[in-house]
Amino acid sequence: MKDNLETLKLDRRGKHIVVVTLNRPQVANAINSRMMDELAYLWTTLINDVAELRCVVLTGAGERAFSAGADLKEREGITVEEWQRQHRILERAVLAMVEFTVPIIAAVNGAAYGGGFELALLSDFIYAARSARFALPEVTRGIIPGAGGTQNLSRVAGINRAKEIILTGRPFDAEEALCWGIVNRVCKDTQLLDDAIATADQIASNAPIAVQQARIAMETTRMDKFQNAYIAEMKAYDVTIETADRTEGIRAFNEKRTAKFQGL
Repeated sequence: MKDNLETLKLDRRGKHIVVVTLNRPQVANAINSRMMDELAYLWTTLINDVAELRCVVLTGAGERAFSAGADLKEREGITVEEWQRQHRILERAVLAMVEFTVPIIAAVNGAAYGGGFELALLSDFIYAARSARFALPEVTRGIIPGAGGTQNLSRVAGINRAKEIILTGRPFDAEEALCWGIVNRVCKDTQLLDDAIATADQIASNAPIAVQQARIAMETTRMDKFQNAYIAEMKAYDVTIETADRTEGIRAFNEKRTAKFQGL
């Protein structure tokens, strides 16, 4: 499959670093079924073939977006069963990324909305371009975050801030993300990838076993809690899939109009 990747691009940077690029710039790197499948494959199989890998930088193609989130055009009109089947692929990708043993730095260029923002939150930490914008707008589409967002945003920003962000669906900028502890650094747009790679290089220069064990020690408690919490998130997410509001939210988004939710 390595030679058949359609939605991801892998670039080796030196001996120990790989840059993974979400590569659908024509649709703001929206996450379709193919990308979900390739992400699951990436974290479980493909990346293990990279000898002496010590750090990964995750970014998006182009200047417009890191990722605009799920490809809602692909999702319009599909059945509940088809939606659930598709989402199970994403769930596998999420859990594989959580269990991945090499540090991941997200370099967020442009918009990181919905599932795109959740991918960044699954990384070890985030660097953002000054032009970056973030949002979890799922409730405006009749669903909820379904890639760990309800858990990971609360962890980095605090429960009250996370509630405000998730329950309003309102976008915010890179400086706000820095202030709220969501990103570690705001970079010039032209310097973002270089800054992320420089930090990756510093991590990669350290003793790899020590880095891995330090990361495991820091992640142990969160990992144990995340597994159970993600099951709860998925149960809550599944409830929204069967609602008329979910159908209306996706249709309204694709028709570029305000959704009329009925609570059904």
